[in-house]
Amino acid sequence: MNIKLALAGLLLATSSCGVFNSLNSNTSIKPNESFVLGNNKHGVFKTYLMNEGSTDLNVYQAPIEGGTHSPILLHPKESITVKTEKNTALVIENKGDVYGSVTLKVKGDLNLGMTYN
Repeated sequence: MNIKLALAGLLLATSSCGVFNSLNSNTSIKPNESFVLGNNKHGVFKTYLMNEGSTDLNVYQAPIEGGTHSPILLHPKESITVKTEKNTALVIENKGDVYGSVTLKVKGDLNLGMTYN
């Protein structure tokens, strides 16, 4: 009986750890600033983004070796999912005059640096 109870507890504990396989955040971005996710060495990750603010956001990828690609203009209340390559940052840029707000749900490699520029 104790073995069955211990196995049930172990199963419950390991299955509930799925919460730790994602990163959920609501991030504010000052006017004329950017939020950079993953500007470090890491694996592939996928990000769901929802523009919660009232200003357009520019979203693009920036490999850590240099350059940028895959620009997307995210209008208020729009959402997208972006798959970001290994060793590439996801940049969310607010060129507006008011604070931007974005909801992020990230899955995959979560060993990601996070900075504002």
